[in-house]
Amino acid sequence: MTDRDRELIAALRPLLAAEVAAEAPAAGADAEDIEQAVWARLLRYTRMAGPPAEPGRWLRRAVRAEVRGARRRARREIPYDPTGTQPRVGAVAEPLVLDAERRRALLAVAEQLPGRCPELVRALLSGGDPTYREVSSELGMSQGSMGPLRSRCLACLRRMLTAEVGLPELRGKER
Repeated sequence: MTDRDRELIAALRPLLAAEVAAEAPAAGADAEDIEQAVWARLLRYTRMAGPPAEPGRWLRRAVRAEVRGARRRARREIPYDPTGTQPRVGAVAEPLVLDAERRRALLAVAEQLPGRCPELVRALLSGGDPTYREVSSELGMSQGSMGPLRSRCLACLRRMLTAEVGLPELRGKER
């Protein structure tokens, strides 16, 4: 480390501490980790390009970049839990897999519906939660006919699923 690097670090230390104190808690990141990553980034930068032209601005951008990276890592990483009280990875993924399987089964049954019902059900179940206007323009039909057609298609789908699965038996006070 050169004397110029030491001077730059000494000049930026208070600004870095303030920036990290402001940004790290919102990201759920450890302030010391962010600070260390920014110092390492600064040293790499000075080795390649020399000191930044605007050190304060460079430092603020570096802190925000490290905080964004910490947020991304926090979403992807699963912390180690030696006590075993955290849910298993499979326990988190299992409901997602079951939902996807139910969706595939529902779409498979919907393909057996008559007329335009299969394409309407597919459009209504698309991931983006489309509006009637979007679905009607996608299917090339009037928006006013969507409600009645949807009602007929869902009634038909309900009958098909009831026949396939069967009605649950009534128990207790429901009789």
